Amino acid sequence: MALAGLCLAFLAGCASTSGKVDPTAGWSAERLYTQARADMGSGNWSDARKNLESLEARYPFGLYAQQSLIDQAYVNWKDEEPDQAKAAIDRFMQQYPNHPGTDYMLYLKGMITFTPPSAILSNITRQDPSERDPKGLRESYEAFNELIKRYPDSRYTPDARKRVAWLVNTIAENEVHIAQYYYERGAFVAAANRAQTVVTDFEGVPIVEKALYLMMLSYQKLDLPSLADDAKRVLDKNFPDSKYYKQGLDEPKSYWNPVNWL
Repeated sequence: MALAGLCLAFLAGCASTSGKVDPTAGWSAERLYTQARADMGSGNWSDARKNLESLEARYPFGLYAQQSLIDQAYVNWKDEEPDQAKAAIDRFMQQYPNHPGTDYMLYLKGMITFTPPSAILSNITRQDPSERDPKGLRESYEAFNELIKRYPDSRYTPDARKRVAWLVNTIAENEVHIAQYYYERGAFVAAANRAQTVVTDFEGVPIVEKALYLMMLSYQKLDLPSLADDAKRVLDKNFPDSKYYKQGLDEPKSYWNPVNWL
């Protein structure tokens, strides 16, 4: 029995010396939150995240728990951890569907994919945003659009409307990039259908001009002169002297772009 007690004491001693001591052990919810806010103020996203996660785990109920989720979403967004940011937003929306901060969380959800980490590189290469993976663009559009519909009087809605207008145009441009990809590989039916989607679903955006031109070319390749003439008639009516008749499908290169120097 004495030997067993000695072994237990030894194991306990090892656990106490080998484990890391949590400096926030025993802190109240208020103290954890105050420290997390201080970390956020100094841009210390890592420590802010730890304190906010500890707050949520130790005190899962109450106002501090609610605010910790809001701040976790913000901290992870600023620290370029979009998946963690979206996870925090999803937990918040599930647990507090009628919270007065829901409009902000929808706005933040839109911002997470509106400016992905790859945007830093695109500022150097001048990559067209419409050439990126459209998934993030659509996620951003859906979040901003939900904000606009559910909270038309929110202080975040005016900015969301501007971003939605940009997103609609950019998503339409992405669809035309895909249509051109199909056309250049001989998939003329797919190219025509994709371009038609832009014309019908994105009325009024500038890239409709190129979509109509692509439709005309695709129908010509498919030996469908009636449909080709229809596309040309609509193109000429809405875009007299279209630039695509002269320049073709390829846009003029920007030689500032370092990619074009290689």
